Amino acid sequence: MKILKTVQKVPGGMMVIPLLLGVILNTVCPSLLQAGGYVTALWSSGGANTAIAIFLFCVGAQIQLRQGGQILKRGFVLLFAKFLAGAVLGWVIGAIFGTAGVLGLSTLAIISAVTNSNGGLFMSLAGTFGDDTDIAAQAILNINDGPFLTLVAVGASGMADIPLQSILCAVAPILVGLILGNLDKDIADFLKPGLNVLIPFFAFCLGAGISLGNLVTGGLSGILLGVICVAWSGLFCILADKFILKRPGYAGAALSSAAGNCVATPAAVAVAAPAFEPYVESATAQCAAAVIVTVLLVPLVTTWAAKKWGTAAEWEAKKAAKAGNT
Repeated sequence: MKILKTVQKVPGGMMVIPLLLGVILNTVCPSLLQAGGYVTALWSSGGANTAIAIFLFCVGAQIQLRQGGQILKRGFVLLFAKFLAGAVLGWVIGAIFGTAGVLGLSTLAIISAVTNSNGGLFMSLAGTFGDDTDIAAQAILNINDGPFLTLVAVGASGMADIPLQSILCAVAPILVGLILGNLDKDIADFLKPGLNVLIPFFAFCLGAGISLGNLVTGGLSGILLGVICVAWSGLFCILADKFILKRPGYAGAALSSAAGNCVATPAAVAVAAPAFEPYVESATAQCAAAVIVTVLLVPLVTTWAAKKWGTAAEWEAKKAAKAGNT
């Protein structure tokens, strides 16, 4: 049976298929994933952080120090584009319709979903279509994984706080991997296979934290939020990727998702900004639905972008060809 080749034919299949299997199993029989022992450690949502941390360690080992400037540039440009997409949309809708929003979507739900991005999905797609620098840029993009930028967007940034320890812990696996990979090239070569091997493992774990019931709870408004997130933030991020970074655009497309953590963002924001408390329940359900929708749509959009403008390898080959002709 050609299971692996079949999965690889699906856009973002090494991420999407295991993730969907996790979603289905968590929906049908969630207690099975909590059986304990190695079952829970490997296949429950609790295993996601460990798998992603090991993945980031392997990523760090592939980065050469001369790439540092490019990592910061790509990371911050895409981070700002994603933030701007959610903030602008939230501000405009808030100015016209108030905090209650429109079509059942409050400004809290919109900003919470659109300013965040799914780091695991981005790294998987960047690993498929991009290069090590794209993947390492996730260390910067981690800033949008949580309520901080949402609080900035709703004007409550003075009440938000990101402890230095949290920032250091988020980037530590990449930094340690980077140091070892630069000290000994053999270590980098040894860890390189981990980039592909670990993706389906953390993808399944991420899926195991999502239930299809969230689509029902979030309703049509939640599905609409997911579509808006992909279309609107995708537009901002692809334009930034192509015209500011002068890159093909696949990384911008890969960033147009809603983070799994955005489900917890409305409640966190309401603690700092109590005016949003009435919208927390609906926004939470809508964000959960948006997460599922974007997980399905973003790989398709990223594959389209890569086919239209090229992958990292194709982009570099074109640049080399142009340089050779001059």
